[in-house]
Amino acid sequence: VQLQASGGGLVQAGGSLRLSCATSGITFDDYNIGWFRQAPGKEREGFSCMRSSDGSTYYADSVKGRFTISSDNAKNTVYLQMNSLKPEDTAVYYCAADPRVSHMCHGMDYWGKGTQVTVSS
Repeated sequence: VQLQASGGGLVQAGGSLRLSCATSGITFDDYNIGWFRQAPGKEREGFSCMRSSDGSTYYADSVKGRFTISSDNAKNTVYLQMNSLKPEDTAVYYCAADPRVSHMCHGMDYWGKGTQVTVSS
């Protein structure tokens, strides 16, 4: 199983970024896949996840209305569109996956390497 996050970078507050998570080695439709982030000195936060087989999604309050998770099943890729970025969104962003239906944005088994997102004020 491999997950590869990409698309991070430096952006000004109020700007946008789109992250991609390319997956391989999993049956894409049968997995919860989502995004986590960890800022310096803070715990890792699972903030946006989805299960493409039934369209279920989860968003943490901190990103609701600003971030949108989506997928391209043909490409086995999950995207995260991040709008109205704030300096507090600065973190290393990871994508993760898990086959257990109950593990939506927690207890994920498979992890990719992170991509840095920095939002300047």
